[in-house]
Amino acid sequence: MKSGVKRLLGRAGFDIVRSTDNRGGVDDFIPFEAVMRAARAAGLSVGDYIDEVMNGTPGATQSTIDELRTVGVFEAKPDSVLEIGPGSGRYLEKTVKECAPGRYEVYETAAPWANYLVETYGVIAQPTAGSSLAPTPDGSIDLVLAHKVFNTLTFLSTCRYFFEMARVTRPGGRIVFDVMTESCLDPATVGAWASQGGDGHDSYPAALPRRTCVDLFASLGCNLEASFLAPLGFASTEVLVFTKGT
Repeated sequence: MKSGVKRLLGRAGFDIVRSTDNRGGVDDFIPFEAVMRAARAAGLSVGDYIDEVMNGTPGATQSTIDELRTVGVFEAKPDSVLEIGPGSGRYLEKTVKECAPGRYEVYETAAPWANYLVETYGVIAQPTAGSSLAPTPDGSIDLVLAHKVFNTLTFLSTCRYFFEMARVTRPGGRIVFDVMTESCLDPATVGAWASQGGDGHDSYPAALPRRTCVDLFASLGCNLEASFLAPLGFASTEVLVFTKGT
């Protein structure tokens, strides 16, 4: 881990680990060794520790998975899944339980977390290079996912990922991700973000107009199928579900 770690006391009395340098991404914001130790000490799974203690949103990951199930994302039992930035794997774990895919690719820049996911879930860790998914062939993936990723990236980095996500998805496949749209940015929430201490979070939180997402994916042959809000600490992001045309 490049940066130091500070510990805070959570509402339930558990240690909350935080990187001392969390601007512009989450690789250091969720430090591997410290989080694993803290989760074990709290008697929680890694995912539950992050939801309940670090983020203060118990059940947030499961609620997103439940909504995706409700809108039919797992009905077709996708056999090939690709996830961008799975980090701790808290969404990955629950996705695997929902659809038991035969192949699960991940693009994760934090090597300790990537290694953990390979060892724990048998996923395939693809080499990362910017916003590219080049190791994955065109039209080869049934379900492409990105959870809590694009609210940490700059606009063009996110858009480059969007082009790649559409490229690797097979006709009839689905693309699922969340972004901080205008639906998540009422004046009170903007005020809460602005009042956060320190000198800012660099690219985080990154807002992205909903219409830009919908229009761009439409131009790539992907239609918006469903959307819903998901918790993000004291705020929220909007989850968008697209289907690629046949």
